[in-house]
Amino acid sequence: MLNGERKISRPLRWGMVGGGRLGQVGYKHRLGALRDNTAFTLKAGAFDIDPERGKDFGINIGVEDSRCYPNYQAMFTEEAKLEDGVEVVSIATPNGTHYEITKAALEAGLHVICEKPLFFTSEEGEEIKRLAEQKGKIVGVTYGFSGNQMLLQMRAMIEQGKIGDIRIVDLQYTHGFSSTEDADKFSDAQKWRVDPKIAGPTFVLGDLSTHTYYMSQLIMPNMKVKKLLCDRQSFINSRAPLEDNAFVSMHYENGAVGRLWTSSVNAGCMDGHRIRIVGSKASLEWWDSKPGELRYEVQGEPVQTLIRAMPYLDEQCNADERLGALHTEGLSESWANIYLKFAIAIDAKNRNDEETLRNLVYPDIDAGIDGIRWLENCVRSAENGSVWIDFADRPLLDVN
Repeated sequence: MLNGERKISRPLRWGMVGGGRLGQVGYKHRLGALRDNTAFTLKAGAFDIDPERGKDFGINIGVEDSRCYPNYQAMFTEEAKLEDGVEVVSIATPNGTHYEITKAALEAGLHVICEKPLFFTSEEGEEIKRLAEQKGKIVGVTYGFSGNQMLLQMRAMIEQGKIGDIRIVDLQYTHGFSSTEDADKFSDAQKWRVDPKIAGPTFVLGDLSTHTYYMSQLIMPNMKVKKLLCDRQSFINSRAPLEDNAFVSMHYENGAVGRLWTSSVNAGCMDGHRIRIVGSKASLEWWDSKPGELRYEVQGEPVQTLIRAMPYLDEQCNADERLGALHTEGLSESWANIYLKFAIAIDAKNRNDEETLRNLVYPDIDAGIDGIRWLENCVRSAENGSVWIDFADRPLLDVN
């Protein structure tokens, strides 16, 4: 169980690019990073494309005014001159800026924690991976839901053969908040998400389903996609060529089949984030709306609901427990768990501790690249008439 005691020798000096007053995601980053004040301390930021608004925001969250910078270039340059300059930076900006900021941060000698999807192309991902290795730095990806410890319970039960051989993978991440085009016109956060120049080649596939795809690979590290077929739609015509709804069928190398539904036009749906793994003996099902519960359904037996923080759960699950039984945990604790693992990874990298890095389960640069390649194949399938696309040339995602 986690109780806030330090896992590394000292907090990492941390800065942010983006994540200011107008973006909700920045608060999620700060909730995650600062939950354990032994992991990160916020020293600097270039919080907003509007320098004055960004400075005002930074001061209001406790950053020194002299370290609230007008842009990331100034932050990287000026912080490098300081004895207590930042050593890791989080990137919470629109998709189209991730590559250039990540590259600049690595070249400035900084570790990087970046929003998803990581970049537009897997070639960019491979280039950044080489640069990170050359610089001896960590690149992490904020798949924020993936820090929920019940996912590790699913992973453990599958490893222990509790559901038998996996046959079917059923994934869903949907909501109804973009069922009309109103948000496209009035929400700054939504406007860029439906602009291909900024969002990239996808809308909901990149914005929503990359979370769920990574989580499925976290749960099933030995299950690799062999081929997929993507059928995507733009029900709001002005969003084309970007999709607001998509169905992805997948065949796995072990013969299992899968499907993923992602949508922002599931009208009336407040939270449709769900993972179901069907085996030859039993099934496991997890919902984001009830993150502390896991359904375990053994054929011919009563349904079991496993509850977080209980002693019957696997050790790797309870190792990430924070509040104990009877007290609800949710998304902020999930973010805190992945940020703590980012800190442990960065500390291990700084110490050349390869054993810790090999055994640590967290969304790293390889997870980011695999997510990009999954998106590339979805787009390629959809644009060629929703045909099956072979995954043979993708890099394997190692989450062991």
